[in-house]
Amino acid sequence: MTAEPRIRLDQLMSRYGYCSRGQSRAWVKTKRITIAGVPAKDPSEKVLISQILIDGEPVECPNGVLVVLNKPAGYTCTHDLREGASVYELLPPRWVDRNPPVTTVGRLDKDTTGVLVVTDHGDLVHRWTSPRHKISKVYEITVGQELDDQLIPLFASGSIVLPGEIDPCLPAKLEILTSTTARLELVEGRYHQVKRMFASEGYEVLQLHRSRFGDFELKGLAPGQWRFEPRIERPK
Repeated sequence: MTAEPRIRLDQLMSRYGYCSRGQSRAWVKTKRITIAGVPAKDPSEKVLISQILIDGEPVECPNGVLVVLNKPAGYTCTHDLREGASVYELLPPRWVDRNPPVTTVGRLDKDTTGVLVVTDHGDLVHRWTSPRHKISKVYEITVGQELDDQLIPLFASGSIVLPGEIDPCLPAKLEILTSTTARLELVEGRYHQVKRMFASEGYEVLQLHRSRFGDFELKGLAPGQWRFEPRIERPK
């Protein structure tokens, strides 16, 4: 078993989003941090995370953050406040100040709802957004006119070329549920891909909801709610 590494206290405070390294001195001075039950004295001291309490609580998510969020409509997946309400406003503010900060695994459009994975594990973000891993995503779609059954073999053919692109979309599984609703499973994540695939055949997507990302599902999460997920190696 690998021994738990020691880390400078001021570095710990900065890494996990509590305060800057410079501000950690004030936290020590006001005895907000204890080490094995004893008030910390020096922010440069190297400590074991497992022995630290901050305001009486253990360090939050010392092994990193991995959550599933049910993204509501009207929220962006950006840290840029100029873009309006952000999904990060639905999460604990400290997570954005972590180093590295939490980020979404891919993005959903502002008006798109559903499964959104958020983490500060850069390796997971890379793995689950890399085209070569072909992560399955499932979308529930409502369009503005009656769906043609011929869309099913067309989407499955891998022959749809989106405007401005050269390579055709990979085969996707389309299931028509009602005259104007469908379910689509695909393994790509191109810019506005679902809307553009339907638009290429003359359909306007009125509502778009992602019900699954890899093995991640909402499982009863209400819009705006989130839950922790264990660090796992899926989706593959």
